[in-house]
Amino acid sequence: MIRKAVIPAAGWGTRFLPATKSQPKEMLPVVDKPVIQYVVEEAVASGITDILMVIGKGKRAIEEHFDRNAELEDELAAKGRDEELERIRAISRLADIHFVWQKELKGLGDAVYCARHHVGDEPFAVLLGDTLMTSDSPVTKQLVEVHEQFGGMVVALEEVPRGKVNRYGIAAAEGVGGDVFRISDFVEKPLPEEAPSNLAIAGRYVLTPDVFGHLERTARGKNNEIQLTDAMRAMVRGRPAHGLRFRGKRFDAGNKLDFIKTNIVFAMHNPELKKDLSDFIRELAGSL
Repeated sequence: MIRKAVIPAAGWGTRFLPATKSQPKEMLPVVDKPVIQYVVEEAVASGITDILMVIGKGKRAIEEHFDRNAELEDELAAKGRDEELERIRAISRLADIHFVWQKELKGLGDAVYCARHHVGDEPFAVLLGDTLMTSDSPVTKQLVEVHEQFGGMVVALEEVPRGKVNRYGIAAAEGVGGDVFRISDFVEKPLPEEAPSNLAIAGRYVLTPDVFGHLERTARGKNNEIQLTDAMRAMVRGRPAHGLRFRGKRFDAGNKLDFIKTNIVFAMHNPELKKDLSDFIRELAGSL
């Protein structure tokens, strides 16, 4: 059973400047909740009770969001705003949430390595803090189920256009039944003609604790960063690993255009907003 998760959330968010000059990109709102709250809710819905967030400079707002705010709660209670009060209180009750600082931004692999003391010797999930998923069953839960069946490392996979494989970590994989694949290698952001497939790593992982030893030995790679993909390559050489072409849809909230698209899609799933937003979109489309 997977009970711990790691959420890396230390990056600068430079693609959203100046909005992220003094506000973490993970706290940018999608409709009425910050991006990272959706990620935490997915982890909790997958049975995870213990979450470690890896943060960096300027990320205190994330800590404050998941802590109680007694003054705000008292204000809402005094005004009889019970529904909003319960929503605010529920945030701090989602899970046991802890924080560790990534002292130098050396890449995703280093961020995961920062979690080694908290994770200990048990398998754990990793959810990227700027990637949202919609699905009937939480994507992390889908990975946990594959891990329970096969053991070892499991990664979420998504088919991407061949011309865009250079944006992702790509898996060399062979199907073993349904949407489950046996993985023999990973390549970080390959050229289209060199990619072993079009199956991209999609921001959700179940990792085993031996990843920390591999990360410790991983040299800086692309962008002079410690790449998690490089450590995973070393792992698959010694033991089986699997990927799941997950059921659901991925939303990248880490760049401006996709962030706007994500807000529109999530707003269209909000009963309070759907009709008026639909009317606005039709009106806007008619004027283009």
